This record gives sequence, C-alpha cells and structure tokens, in this order.
Amino acid sequence: MVKISVTNLAGQTRDINAESGLSLMENIRNNDFDDLAAICGGCCSCCTCHVFVNSDDVGKLQTMEEDEQYLLEDSEHYQEGTSRLSCQIEVDNNLDGLRVTIAPEA
Repeated sequence: MVKISVTNLAGQTRDINAESGLSLMENIRNNDFDDLAAICGGCCSCCTCHVFVNSDDVGKLQTMEEDEQYLLEDSEHYQEGTSRLSCQIEVDNNLDGLRVTIAPEA
C-alpha cells in the first residue's frame, strides 16, 4: 500500500493506504472522502475530482495530458503547477508520501 495524505474541504488531513493500480480519485473515494464528487467517474470530462498537489510532491507525478490541462484551466480554482485531476493520477509506489488537498467545486 502507498501512504497518501488527503486534506478535505474542512481542512482536516487524514492518511490513507492507497492501492497501486487504481487512480488517486478511486482511492480517495474508497476511503470515504465525501468532498470529492468525481461525477464523470474518471473519464476526464469534468473537473469534480480536482485536487491541489503539495508543491514539494509535484515531481512525483507523470506529466499532465492536454485534455486534463484544458479542463483545469477552465476551473475557477485552478492553481498553475499544483492543480491536477485525481482521476488522471495512477497510484504507484513512487507516490508514497504524496500530499493532496481536495479543491473546492466551482
């Protein structure tokens, strides 16, 4: 299991044991975080699984694809460099210690 720290909209942080091979979105939802709507279910067609990645951890992630970038740039809460869609982040051992904050919905 991969340890990931998730901060919800109320500012409460909880560590989860994330399963490799699943998306970060699936892992967050599987650990009962209600703040992450993930309406499209991981199809990269909405922005309701938006998270802010701790700036020190951004280098652990794979490069963002164009479709993810376009969706995020349209978000009211977009933060250049740290905004990501959790459905587009596949969890693997390289993400151990990752810290993310669930972004508010637009």
